[in-house]
Amino acid sequence: MELTERIAQLLEEKYTTDEAFADCFTVEIELKPGQKLYVFADSDSGLSFDKCQKISRFLESHLDANGWLGEKYLLEVSSPGIGRPFKFLRQYRNNIGRNVEVTLADKTRQTGLLKAADEKQVLLSQKVIERDGKKKKEVELETAIPFDQIEKTVVKLAF
Repeated sequence: MELTERIAQLLEEKYTTDEAFADCFTVEIELKPGQKLYVFADSDSGLSFDKCQKISRFLESHLDANGWLGEKYLLEVSSPGIGRPFKFLRQYRNNIGRNVEVTLADKTRQTGLLKAADEKQVLLSQKVIERDGKKKKEVELETAIPFDQIEKTVVKLAF
């Protein structure tokens, strides 16, 4: 079993046996050259610094006890951050009400407010200006995008 798989399994056990982490989930685990381990976790209630710290200490104890990365290594536990693409339906649901950018399989992009997400699709809301004779009016256009057409989705910050 690969190290990243062992760590994923350890974390899953932690989430299922420790009530304080019941709403947590692992998004991604990266092992980079130079014994650098990056763990990206999330939580349905928000991943606090305290939870990250406790996950880090939990992993450190196992890494040290088993010698999986040797004596010198870098371990970083954090939430995925704004620029990282969503990987799970939970992430879509946790970000309802935020602006997102969806890159489709055909490389086109849709930007809008994430209104809903279920097992089949996401619903984006976009405000567009339409002409009504000489008047302009703003209308809300909702677009359903099936998951099988989505290449990646990221939170889009407005500046």
